[in-house]
Amino acid sequence: MIAFIRGSFVHKTPAVVHVEANGVGYELQISLNTYSAIQSLEKGMLYVHLSIREDAHILYGFSDIVEKELFLHLISVSGVGAATARMMLSSVKPDELVIAIATGNTKLLESIKGIGKKSAERIVLELRDKLSKSRLDANITSSAYNSVEQDALNALMALGIARAAGEQAVQKVIKAEPGLSLVEEIIKKALKTL
Repeated sequence: MIAFIRGSFVHKTPAVVHVEANGVGYELQISLNTYSAIQSLEKGMLYVHLSIREDAHILYGFSDIVEKELFLHLISVSGVGAATARMMLSSVKPDELVIAIATGNTKLLESIKGIGKKSAERIVLELRDKLSKSRLDANITSSAYNSVEQDALNALMALGIARAAGEQAVQKVIKAEPGLSLVEEIIKKALKTL
């Protein structure tokens, strides 16, 4: 089993990267999330999953271990193949995907190309408990659920503000005034930036 490959990024596209390691070129299928992480790099390390099918051996590359573990969880779900899992990781950031699964947000999952209502429900059903027991959920959701920023974002979304706009506004306020700890103050200042 190949755990990771370290080398030079000879060729990069949003879907594929060629890594040259010790004179051997490896073609790895990647997500947009990984592409954005390695886009400006000339060399580096990618975590790898080798998928062996009847007709092909395919390497999937990931910029971090969290994305690889989430990919492995996704392909363990009946009806979710490697291509669908890669599409999911390209459409939504890994931490947002974990939160969506943990909170049962099937609407977000359904917004991903190739995921219908039944698939979204199956993913939540099969992975909610697995993710809560894994370090993925501990790393991502503990900081996301228990933070003042998340409470402020939830309040903004309840006011009808789109998630992306709300996240940007909250992040602006937090960067400008990192000492803020009251949710109400963050919400007020975030609303002023919108």
